[in-house]
Amino acid sequence: MHLGKIYSVQTDLALSNIIEIEIDITKNGLPSFSVVGLPDKAVEESKERVCSALKNSSYTSPKQFKTVVSLSPAGVKKQGPHYDLPIALGILLANQDEDLNFDTTNKCFIGELALDGSVKTVDGILALAQCAQKSGCTSLYVPAENAAEAALLSGITIFPVSSLSQLVNHLSQELSENKQLSLCITPQEPTVFNSNTCKPELDFAHIIDQQLAKRALLIAAAGGHNVAMYGPAGTGKTMLAKAFTGILPPLEYNQMLQSTMIHSYVGTLGSATHLTAPPFRAPHHTSSYVSVVGGGTYPKPGEISLAHNGVLFLDEFPEFDKRVLESLREPLEDHEIRISRSQGSVTFPAKFILLAAMNPPSAVYRDNALITPAARRSFSQKISGPIMDRIDLWTEVSKIDHTKLLGSQKKSMDSGALRKQVIEARNRQYGRLGLGRCNAYMNVVDIEKYTNLSPEAKKILDNSSKKLDISPRVYHKLIKLGQTIADLEQSDVIDTQHILEALQYRPRDII
Repeated sequence: MHLGKIYSVQTDLALSNIIEIEIDITKNGLPSFSVVGLPDKAVEESKERVCSALKNSSYTSPKQFKTVVSLSPAGVKKQGPHYDLPIALGILLANQDEDLNFDTTNKCFIGELALDGSVKTVDGILALAQCAQKSGCTSLYVPAENAAEAALLSGITIFPVSSLSQLVNHLSQELSENKQLSLCITPQEPTVFNSNTCKPELDFAHIIDQQLAKRALLIAAAGGHNVAMYGPAGTGKTMLAKAFTGILPPLEYNQMLQSTMIHSYVGTLGSATHLTAPPFRAPHHTSSYVSVVGGGTYPKPGEISLAHNGVLFLDEFPEFDKRVLESLREPLEDHEIRISRSQGSVTFPAKFILLAAMNPPSAVYRDNALITPAARRSFSQKISGPIMDRIDLWTEVSKIDHTKLLGSQKKSMDSGALRKQVIEARNRQYGRLGLGRCNAYMNVVDIEKYTNLSPEAKKILDNSSKKLDISPRVYHKLIKLGQTIADLEQSDVIDTQHILEALQYRPRDII
């Protein structure tokens, strides 16, 4: 009987575990190969990939003996193909004929094996690497294509692995007394994070007119507020939304790690090593509930979480499934989304700015007589009051005079200049609330502690609240909105003009 022990990791973004992989090889028993410890289909099929990879790398196939692979803790569901590499190494450790012996302490291995023994890239490497780091691992062996992404983390040494035989040679030489032997694998250099390498797809200076909508978006970017744009089709709502990310501040290091981790886990990161700008997600209005909110047998983040630290743009807002719209209540309030299944619940981060665009009947038919009661009733039933309350700014995007569309016209302020204003306003907020906290995230205690309304402004706010019959939630949102407007003007006091401007962004009779 021969035993081998090696370590890997398992994570679902919410819960993480170090997985201890034990291999028992009995050379006198009947040939068999089994994997135990709640493996999913991908892990179960790893035995075929591992056997072929070992055979084609000139090592003994474990199918010649009775081989048992145990993944511990046994009560945690194991999923994904990234256990291939540690299982193969564990088999070589257990099979003493291969003369491989190395110290597995504080070492962690991740990688999918091709049949020829090469190591393939895996999704979610940053989340797996963070799990290994938090568990005390000092050396992490990952696929070569994933090494730059994993190297975003500090405090752990990343080794890029191209093939199983390369890794075996490297580990064999680590304990060699012959100092002239060079290591086969050089540790990956730390990835330098640069948040200013991405230019916006569209500049505000290229969008003609729409000064009111641009002002609303400037305020939203400065304070992290949600915006709804309404108006006739073809007036520039989508263009404004695409240009919006160009005025947002760059991602901080921790924000970059969080967002990159989510995109890497879902598999939407592509060839990039990390996100360089706030993410912009724009799901179609026919998207399913699970694709937007998240879920599945093994719950994965949806568009709501993919927009974390960025923008979620919902065009044709009322046309989304009502369940999708109602599911926005929790993330818009708590900045996270909880997904519950029979096996348990998972909480994913969801701190984003919501941009909603719609064409209400009042924008399509300027003559109210043309709007039928059925059309009004149908539209009002699509967007509930609680969802409308959670949107801070409502701004109209009106039709543009055709004579302004071509020829010379006065250009508005470009995105770079607006971005400077946003960063200055955000810095004032970070000084009050702490790094990463905007005015939109203030709670009641923060409002009492940090906001300073002038007596005239408070009187106007109280009188308007009675006349408009607004809810306590909206009352506090108006104060937070007024604070953002004051921050843009570098004012320490929320004055009358700030509250009046905040009030004009409340939804009027748009139905």
